[in-house]
Amino acid sequence: MSDAFTTRVLNVATGSRERVVDITGDCESFLREAAAGRDGLLNVFVPHATAGIAVIETGAGSDDDLLAALHTLLPADDRWQHRHGSPGHGRDHVLPAFVPPHATLPVLGGRLELGTWQSVCLVDTNRDNPDRKVRLSFLGGAGEI
Repeated sequence: MSDAFTTRVLNVATGSRERVVDITGDCESFLREAAAGRDGLLNVFVPHATAGIAVIETGAGSDDDLLAALHTLLPADDRWQHRHGSPGHGRDHVLPAFVPPHATLPVLGGRLELGTWQSVCLVDTNRDNPDRKVRLSFLGGAGEI
């Protein structure tokens, strides 16, 4: 079972502003070691109540568009029942309903199988928590039959 399942925790500093952080390179680095050329699944999980994982294009404005869309859907104002933290922080606790805290992705031949423009990203709108953990877990196939 030790080869079949491997996990690692990334520490990601998101700072004091809303961010979409591309962690694709970290996922690929983990898979080079953990998958060792095998097929399987990569699970990416953020164990926080105010962050999520998205598979989107980055670098061409889509990451900023995502944050703008979240502002439209989840305004940072005083409408939220959850009221501790900075003003509008209650919206951060609703974020995982729209951007889930996990993604499970195919791994073929030890490589993450993403589309041409897809990246794996941590989405963090919580300015009160500048440090995040992301758990990467590889579940490998049973091997050749």
